[in-house]
Amino acid sequence: MVAYGRAGALAAAALLLTGVLAGCEDGTDDKPGKRADAATSTAASPSASPSKAAEKPLPTSLTSQRLDWNRCKAPEGGSAPGSAWRCTTVKVPLDYTKPDGDTIGIALIRKEARDKGRRLGSMLFNFGGPGGSGVSILPRAASSYGSLNTRYDLVGFDPRGVAGSAGVRCRTDQEQDSTNRKIDMTPDTAAEEAAFMKDGAGFGAGCERRSGKVLPYVGTTNAARDMDLIRDVLGDKKLTYFGMSYGTELGGTYAHLFPAHVGRTVFDAVVDPTADSTGHARNQATGFQRALENYLKDRGQDPGKGTQRIAALLKRIDAKPLPTGTGRELNESLAITGIVLPLYSKDNWPTLTQALDEAESGTGSMLLQLADSYNGRDENGHYDTQNHSQRAISCADSKARPTAAEAKALLPEFKKLSPVFGPFLAWDTAGWCSDWPVAGEHDTPEASAPGSGPILVVGTTGDPATPYEGARKMADELGKGVGVLLTNKGEGHGAYGVSNCVTSVVDDYFLDGKVPADGRTCS
Repeated sequence: MVAYGRAGALAAAALLLTGVLAGCEDGTDDKPGKRADAATSTAASPSASPSKAAEKPLPTSLTSQRLDWNRCKAPEGGSAPGSAWRCTTVKVPLDYTKPDGDTIGIALIRKEARDKGRRLGSMLFNFGGPGGSGVSILPRAASSYGSLNTRYDLVGFDPRGVAGSAGVRCRTDQEQDSTNRKIDMTPDTAAEEAAFMKDGAGFGAGCERRSGKVLPYVGTTNAARDMDLIRDVLGDKKLTYFGMSYGTELGGTYAHLFPAHVGRTVFDAVVDPTADSTGHARNQATGFQRALENYLKDRGQDPGKGTQRIAALLKRIDAKPLPTGTGRELNESLAITGIVLPLYSKDNWPTLTQALDEAESGTGSMLLQLADSYNGRDENGHYDTQNHSQRAISCADSKARPTAAEAKALLPEFKKLSPVFGPFLAWDTAGWCSDWPVAGEHDTPEASAPGSGPILVVGTTGDPATPYEGARKMADELGKGVGVLLTNKGEGHGAYGVSNCVTSVVDDYFLDGKVPADGRTCS
């Protein structure tokens, strides 16, 4: 699995199933938060990156641009947010090596701080993916950040290549439906293997055909540079940032490039910055299997026997797909996707039980509905484009291009790690960026940030998609005195808004500047 792969897309696709987005935001005021001293908002120009690509200064036409905030339009497939929200667009260089060249627009959304007299500044969010639309997600999530909104403007953005920011498009709804119906993501025969690899290459070719101008420039490093320009244009001396899942990798990249501009920053559900593409797949095989076993134990089942029963069910579905109430069939690949989704939050484990019971009885409707939610497919057969953006960003980041032979070589190890998810994740390492038209930037992202202020790194012991071990490694990579590890003993992908202890610690840090002791545990 390259970067976060299909399972990692759930970092955004499952947001509405997790506690952090359980509420609805209608633009009304929320309860006030804690007191804190006012912070300066004197702007500082974006500093030069250690990378040669950012050595050229940005023109004043970009650094001095004035933002025109207006009522927000409805995002594709959604509805317009409440009257408290305003939207705008920031111009950024398409190519930072040519800052005076072509520009693209980065879509922003904002809800201003309620206590104007004690406002601390802007807080920028990234909810993960990669490929998640902050413009779409933040209004739905904002009720969970009511205490923070007392003194911070809540600001979401669509990273470059996503939705309203020169969003990448790669194939039609009909083409995606055909792939989900016909392509076996765990091929068992030479013909299935050839079709799997051809589909991966075809996806990349579609991206190049439809979005070729932006495709080389949608990587995380450029998105981090965009964040610094956003900070500057918003008038903040330092960036206050809340990153989740992939947003922690983006935040780590920002901290590495602009350590002097790092303000109060929190990473939740943390990506392992030391893992390459195969390492991410291995981590997720471990994480999802751990979550599955915890689910089975919670249901009073033996985890080993329960795992084998689910693996046997998937094998039967592979041989004979299940009927559903929609007229579509549930194949093995869609069934695996449907099983993964509810593992993201313990609150959704009962849904998984119902879906598995139904599948054991010979019907796949619930698992198909869960898979459609993951895949961004609505009841009319229309798909969102998060999967398009996710692959484009992941493949722009990672140099790795594993072959089918290399994926097959992983199968024994990955099947041992997880009989249910291992084969899917092993094959995904090869299919994800197969014959991709753009070269990747690195093997692993750089997150060292000497000179940065403290960054709170929150890891949950039962996190399936970004296993807890990654939080420890991120804290270490950020460096001594920078990475501050907070351990949440619990289940699910993300702790803020789920754990009262974590939520309190994070709020105290953002609002009062109280840095917890490194290594603190919430249970």
